[in-house]
Amino acid sequence: MQSDQQEYRIFLADEAATEALGGQLAKAVVGAGHGGTLFLKGNLGMGKTTLSRGVMRGLGHEGAVKSPTYTLVEPYEHLHPAAYHFDLYRLGDPEELEYMGIRDYFEGGNVCLIEWPERGQGVLPQADLVISLEREGKGRSARLMPGTKNGESLLAMLQDAGNNRSDAVSGQDKRG
Repeated sequence: MQSDQQEYRIFLADEAATEALGGQLAKAVVGAGHGGTLFLKGNLGMGKTTLSRGVMRGLGHEGAVKSPTYTLVEPYEHLHPAAYHFDLYRLGDPEELEYMGIRDYFEGGNVCLIEWPERGQGVLPQADLVISLEREGKGRSARLMPGTKNGESLLAMLQDAGNNRSDAVSGQDKRG
């Protein structure tokens, strides 16, 4: 792991490590007590949906977690806090988000995970935390950057959790 005040990097050795990071994010959001807006960035196949699955399972969801590529949003309203997984990959125009009442999803302490957030630019609120996934060797590198005070709090909780857990979650850290 490597961190500074505005960025936290973690090596994810495999799919299980990516899902485990999602579980840690869920614990941080619950611990913070006021939801969060998380932007998930990365090319196709980088693990955005896997990370989302970890968040949903960390919040208590036991069923399948699929990417809402064609529906734009998959609600998980039975969770506490309620969670919404957006995939904006096929979004034609950010204005379409206004028609679906997207602003309502960001109220009331919900957790909103948004894949391909750049496609909703100008309509989406500021992210509490931006998570960028990219290929690194045979695994992935996750770079987490806060965008709000809530994001800074979430990041601090993740860093504390990272300092108190084994390397089983992140795989072997190559940064020292």
